[in-house]
Amino acid sequence: MRIFIFKSETRPDLSAFCGDLAGLSLPSQFKPWRVVGAVAPDKDPPYKLSREAIEAAIRAQGFQLFRLSKQD
Repeated sequence: MRIFIFKSETRPDLSAFCGDLAGLSLPSQFKPWRVVGAVAPDKDPPYKLSREAIEAAIRAQGFQLFRLSKQD
């Protein structure tokens, strides 16, 4: 599965993984969403996140939200 990475324009700290480039299943309360990257089927996702967990969430609900902790 190709995984697309999105960033919320209304919540800059919030990002999401989604299985479709249009991001149709992403939560509307955080729109607009902007695509910022993609992960090829044979590559690991960024930030050492689990591909298996991301794909399971996408299959179950269409997306996986995530936030990065702030680094000091």
